[in-house]
Amino acid sequence: MIYTVLPLGSFHGWGICGKYIVKELSRWDIIRLVNGEIKPESFENELDYRFFKKLIISEEELESQMKPNNNPFPDPVLQAMNNQDYLPNLPQLRGSKNIGYTFFEDNIIPKKNIENADGFFDLVVAGSSWCEEMLRFHGLRRATTIIQGIDPMVFNPDHKEKEYFTDRFVIFSGGKFELRKGHDIVIKAYKALQDRYPDVLLITSWFNQWPQSINTMAGSPYLNFQVTTDNFFDLINQVLLDTGIDLSRVIHLPPYPNLMMPRIYKNTDLGFFPNRCEGGTNLVLMEYMACGKPVLGSFNSGHKDILSDHNSIKINQMGVLNVSVNGTKTAVWDEPFLDETIEKLDWAYQHRDEIGALGRQAGKDLANLTWERTGRQFFELIKN
Repeated sequence: MIYTVLPLGSFHGWGICGKYIVKELSRWDIIRLVNGEIKPESFENELDYRFFKKLIISEEELESQMKPNNNPFPDPVLQAMNNQDYLPNLPQLRGSKNIGYTFFEDNIIPKKNIENADGFFDLVVAGSSWCEEMLRFHGLRRATTIIQGIDPMVFNPDHKEKEYFTDRFVIFSGGKFELRKGHDIVIKAYKALQDRYPDVLLITSWFNQWPQSINTMAGSPYLNFQVTTDNFFDLINQVLLDTGIDLSRVIHLPPYPNLMMPRIYKNTDLGFFPNRCEGGTNLVLMEYMACGKPVLGSFNSGHKDILSDHNSIKINQMGVLNVSVNGTKTAVWDEPFLDETIEKLDWAYQHRDEIGALGRQAGKDLANLTWERTGRQFFELIKN
């Protein structure tokens, strides 16, 4: 038996990751979810909800197991780590083996966080090689990497030719709207392309329900960003107008579960991901590439586990962006060079056949990075 404390859901990266890991682990062992209540609206269908509901541990069993003087569970526990202090979500829950799973972007790590992780977990699993490198740099030796996967039943190159906007060069940009994701770079680069060619179109999937995250855009070197409204799409449109973007050549998507995204991806020509930092491997980028579509992406942090010269257009030139919160330096991120980004975006526009070949290779490469593979790696790590 394996006990898990992982976020579950279909509308955000951590939830999708947790959902698939639990589902795949259940192929290999009995899984007990220690998540408290789960709600139907967190899932895209009733079948998923019913599947996960039956895995939830009863309150009685959990209460008896988590009494302070009780011995640890006789079975291993896999828990998400808290990014604030590197303790697990349920520190009172211990098993025969304690595995932590983490994604983070604040790579200036306090010594106390490393001590917490080292004291609680037998092993910490990072969501990217970059995350593992940062943990080891700061002194955590018991660390390894297992990257996320894609669902090949949903994200695959079948029927990947566009049915809409066949007369346009359509650029897709995803991820919640914030400084880390580089959407200000997207806006500036797209503005340059828009002014050169009349047939470009931008599709965004930027919805962000966390105001604190949106406010990080105030640190952009390219935007004079101010929050002027509580309506997310009105705010984004104002940012675009202030930058000179023609709103008739932009389509904003509402939040969709990731299962609905392949048809969107397949009606675009290029995925654009000039991210400053990714603690994971960027699930949206992976799913986009799995559909056999080419990407232009920053070659830094977690992207390095996925992008290659054969499956993508890489932004290689990086500056340095120091990140501070309330006057305290918390991270050092890569800053993709805007000139190189615009140059390679223009190259993609001019070379449709070449980027098509990159997309085909991307589809082949990502077909090997499945959630089944991720789940099997977790199972082997937990049991060995």
